[in-house]
Amino acid sequence: MYFGIIPLIMFIIFLYSYLKDPRKIINGLLFNTFICTFLLFCAIASFKSGNDYLHFIVVFPIVALILMIPFGTVALMFGLFLNAKILIQREGRRFANSLTLITALGILLFILFSITNPTSLFSSHFQPIFGGISLIILYCLIHLSNFLTAYFLYQFNRPKRNQDFIIVLGSGLINDKVPPLLASRIDKAIAFYRKQAAVTKPPTIIFSGGQGPDENLPEAEAMQKYAVEKGIPIEHTVQENRSVNTYQNMLFSKEIMDSLKPNGKYNSIFTTNNFHLFRAGIYARQAGLNSQGIGSKTAFYYWPNAMIREYIAIVVMGRKRHIKVVGTILAFSVLFSIFSLLFV
Repeated sequence: MYFGIIPLIMFIIFLYSYLKDPRKIINGLLFNTFICTFLLFCAIASFKSGNDYLHFIVVFPIVALILMIPFGTVALMFGLFLNAKILIQREGRRFANSLTLITALGILLFILFSITNPTSLFSSHFQPIFGGISLIILYCLIHLSNFLTAYFLYQFNRPKRNQDFIIVLGSGLINDKVPPLLASRIDKAIAFYRKQAAVTKPPTIIFSGGQGPDENLPEAEAMQKYAVEKGIPIEHTVQENRSVNTYQNMLFSKEIMDSLKPNGKYNSIFTTNNFHLFRAGIYARQAGLNSQGIGSKTAFYYWPNAMIREYIAIVVMGRKRHIKVVGTILAFSVLFSIFSLLFV
């Protein structure tokens, strides 16, 4: 069947894009497109074969998935409510810790709106606007699915043990000490350092983090002290103590690496928590670094809230594009409503 060429082409395009640079959300779009076209190809092939057994194999998972969507949405909502309770109990009542709660409330409102259908109370002239809102929601869901796919694909990235530098991204001190979240990033770098040192030249670890307003020393200094106490030779470490965000982590670390390797020929990776890995990779690309990342594990109760925060940050990074898309949809929706009101 000629249609089978389409998923093959999509897979080749995805593979080329991913191998060239796994730090792109478009990789998620390409992979999702490949999966959708492949499933469609399987469905067409099974029906054309006339084999009832193949029909069942293809149709049953699709029907099961469709039926599971509403139940999965409700289960996700209750799971987020439970996670919000656990997170707030363990991490405190802060807005940053309430994102899972807000998301769960949003899903609840969406379910209630779907059941009650309040749009039926308005004039038919306003239906284009509600249609536009539905289209915006669809756009957001597609973008979210692309992000999640690209994020999970990036977790499979495994840098080679030929690195000249390891950048450890800071995340803040508590009482001038390295907290568990930051310690996991340093430990990940130490583990990679020891594995590489066992087979070849050990890399230089760059501890990247400046001094916050409530801190008595730069974060990089505390991180370096932690690593030295773990047995890392101090001569194999460097402090980058000016940065205040992830982009500056990458930019100022690049300046250090360029000064140590003036010819620009060096390999580098960065370590951070797994939930922060994909966005950090984007910042590395923006700073002109060809660095890939390795992620340390995050407590499961903390992961959903952190992932929501990461997605919001990704949306903000691409806000100009999203504003154009959403603005265009809303503009056409309003124009259609006005046309309906005046001429229908």
